[in-house]
Amino acid sequence: MKPNLKPANPCFSSGPCAKRPGWRLEALREACLGRSHRAKPGKAKLHEVVSRSRALLGMPPDYKLAIVPASDTGAVEMALWSLLGARGVDVLAWETFGEGWVGDIVKELKLEDARIFRADYGSIPDLAAVDSDRDVVFTWNGTTSGVRVPDGAWIKPDRQGLTICDATSAAFAMDLPWPKLDVVTWSWQKVLGGEAAHGMLALSPRAVQRLESYKPRWPLPKIFRLTSKGKLNDGIFAEETINTPSLLAVEDALDGLKWAESLGGLPALIKRAKDNLGAIETWVEKTPWVDFLVAGPGIRSWTSVCLKIVDAWYQALAPETQRKEVKRLEALLEAEGVAFDIAGHRDAPPGLRIWCGATVETADVAALTPWLDWAWGELRRTSK
Repeated sequence: MKPNLKPANPCFSSGPCAKRPGWRLEALREACLGRSHRAKPGKAKLHEVVSRSRALLGMPPDYKLAIVPASDTGAVEMALWSLLGARGVDVLAWETFGEGWVGDIVKELKLEDARIFRADYGSIPDLAAVDSDRDVVFTWNGTTSGVRVPDGAWIKPDRQGLTICDATSAAFAMDLPWPKLDVVTWSWQKVLGGEAAHGMLALSPRAVQRLESYKPRWPLPKIFRLTSKGKLNDGIFAEETINTPSLLAVEDALDGLKWAESLGGLPALIKRAKDNLGAIETWVEKTPWVDFLVAGPGIRSWTSVCLKIVDAWYQALAPETQRKEVKRLEALLEAEGVAFDIAGHRDAPPGLRIWCGATVETADVAALTPWLDWAWGELRRTSK
């Protein structure tokens, strides 16, 4: 039978993610619309996003932080194209986005001294084999696999290379070891539920020194240029954005940041996400048809929670048929208004992906799990 209780918010998409609890369009009423982003009011809003982000994340005061175009992807691309090539690079790939950075480094930048460390979905490469005296490119949390790095212990504090960390589904949900990270990127559309299209780029003093002492052999489009006349373009890190940002999206980012502060900051955000994962863990422990995609709890994400279907009937299906069945399950839940967009990423093994970041309420996760069982029962009952 269908469960009686539905999640109050059925948005479990892994990006764009659920808005904060209680969000309404009225939250954007103070947006600086119709004004230049370079006018005092617009620039003040941009400065506020940067300063509140720095404080919430506990970023060291000597790190630079900028709002950049094209979401987290744009921020990572800026770092790769501007910083790599000065020394060899180790690239880690255990899910879709890490594999994308491999493609850029090997096929586009064509770096010859590039070592690739791969692992299947659900696993992580051997971090002990990574040499942080080389540059290192990695995702902190694999959004499409549900696998995160356990910590930063594998990165040497006295490293010679730069660490370039795509942290888009980890920032504001996991405690990042800033002294171990030279470049950190994220977007507004993940943990705080902001709108898409804008990215954030943080640089350590070591990254700045690289920018000012090394010039890549390839041409850089304007949208990637972080230096001017051999020096860091400080304007980009003083809220003089490279292109025009959406001041409506800026207002929404501020709303999310203020909400996070009202909860108690980063520790409270981390706890909310871990509690959400806990609700999934409780359900998985007693559910025979499903399990975590991730090989072990020590590397399990508490934001992008990825699940595999282990039922023998399902496992006997061809992968393309498995994916169709998952889409059917997703459609059943969407038709009931209890869960939207929870099929796994198209590049990942067929399965489910449930966003459990801080803007999701634990009560909604708990209310979702009986519906997952109901949808699975319907799927099995109606399958040929």
